[in-house]
Amino acid sequence: MNVKNIALVGAGFSSAVIANQLASDGHKVTVFESRPHVGGNSHSARDSNTGVMVHVFGPHIFHTDNDRVWAFVNKFGEFKAYVNRVKAITKDNVYSLPINLLTINQFFNKTFRPAEARAFIESIADSTIENPESFEEQAMRFVGKDLYEAFFKGYTLKQWGIHPKDLPASILKRLPVRFNYDDNYFNHKYQGMPKDGYTALIERMFDVPGIGIKLNTAFLPEQKADFDHVFYSGPLDAWFGHINGRLPYRTLDFETFYDDGDYQGTAVVNYCDEDIPYTRITEHKHFSPWESHEKTIFYKEYSRLCEAGDIPYYPIRLTGEMSQLESYIKLAEQETNVTFVGRLATYRYLDMDVTIKEALESVDVFRGSHSKNERMPAFVISPLI
Repeated sequence: MNVKNIALVGAGFSSAVIANQLASDGHKVTVFESRPHVGGNSHSARDSNTGVMVHVFGPHIFHTDNDRVWAFVNKFGEFKAYVNRVKAITKDNVYSLPINLLTINQFFNKTFRPAEARAFIESIADSTIENPESFEEQAMRFVGKDLYEAFFKGYTLKQWGIHPKDLPASILKRLPVRFNYDDNYFNHKYQGMPKDGYTALIERMFDVPGIGIKLNTAFLPEQKADFDHVFYSGPLDAWFGHINGRLPYRTLDFETFYDDGDYQGTAVVNYCDEDIPYTRITEHKHFSPWESHEKTIFYKEYSRLCEAGDIPYYPIRLTGEMSQLESYIKLAEQETNVTFVGRLATYRYLDMDVTIKEALESVDVFRGSHSKNERMPAFVISPLI
């Protein structure tokens, strides 16, 4: 086999999956990570004060319908059963999310059966909107004005800093409406939480002969000449020195609190009212219900525009505004021996399972290209999807 010298930029799920597979194939792999730990934004660590496993950069719940992805992650650690049950506070009342039969009945003070609730929601939804293009149009078509304003409008303004009419409808398509009492936030065949945390899971992916990891070490584009191929999972615009301006991202700030016992009784509570400055409170002990802790740690989560030096979390994709992104895609497609992978480099919101799926597919493409001595594409999945 023709052994390749491969660089991976970033030490999150994309790089961990690709490194694991290509090192197992016998290639030499070097991982560059500018932070002092692996795991990217899914990094988890034990809190020294409480002993609680903390999702350091905000909550990550694993869920997927993909058999290949589920089989892959289970090679590297035990997953415990976990169901994400989100509560939402709006106008001093507590409801369950996603919107379900209990939410509808509580909000409208009704006792609807499923068919009645479905007919009622359809009667208050804006049926004049045939093809929703914006987040606001999608919400109005889905659930009508009252539910939209109670659960989505204020939260979205805080989370994105942009009016929902200027955000794409695709964001809201991730949120279902149910006409039963199912309050499982996700609707996937496989759902769980790694028993030892995400960082331990990713460390095991990297634990293959042939992988070297350089923490606290940035990778500069000119270093690509030292490698046969580079898989880059950092921000797309950063690779090009922001030559066409900074692509907009949202970042998160976390205010940490400690308490005795149980603070809020569940892992996630959304605060939907616009006048509450934070978007949600996450209490980390509830992400590991199989553990027992006397004390608790929780985050108040604030969203703001990402600036230079901040950690980018969510790409902001405005409706109808793609020219800046397209300019960077064109530059990326002119690169040789560089493939852009993951959430930041493809400028899309990706759940962990999709990130892993696409990383495995990138390995498939690399293996095919390598065997045929063909050029590996800049993007296995187009950022325009």
